[in-house]
Amino acid sequence: MSKLRFVWVGKIKEPFFRDACAHYTKKLGRFHKLDETILKDAPGKLPPEEKILREGKSIITKIRPSDMLICMDEKGKEMTSVELSKHLRRWTEDPNLTPCFVIGGPFGLSEEVKNMARVKLSLSKMTLPHELARTMLLEQLYRAASILRGSPYHHV
Repeated sequence: MSKLRFVWVGKIKEPFFRDACAHYTKKLGRFHKLDETILKDAPGKLPPEEKILREGKSIITKIRPSDMLICMDEKGKEMTSVELSKHLRRWTEDPNLTPCFVIGGPFGLSEEVKNMARVKLSLSKMTLPHELARTMLLEQLYRAASILRGSPYHHV
């Protein structure tokens, strides 16, 4: 079973997002071994630029040499669910690399983190709350895994 890693900034505060993430994490866990790291948000009193830098440094400390960094970024590459499934297959083929999906806090990711990414992926051209982005990413990864397994979840 291949492995997927996640590095998230901030705990999910809203119960409905927590429930949705738990739901898709459980489903995705049927197809992949999951490893999740949740980092603390930068202090609220800091200006946004400083928050991004601090959270970025925290993210970098959690990146492992075997991680293939995939950063979620509104300016990243957009793809369909079927395209994501094809990429997921390629990303999980190398046993020496682990796809590591990163979502920053409410102000996004530092340039340093984005520059480390092998892939910058966008879930939408619209700006999304990071809790919703986390939910959407988990659902889309579950959908991609279902497509690869021929499951009827994705209706084509």
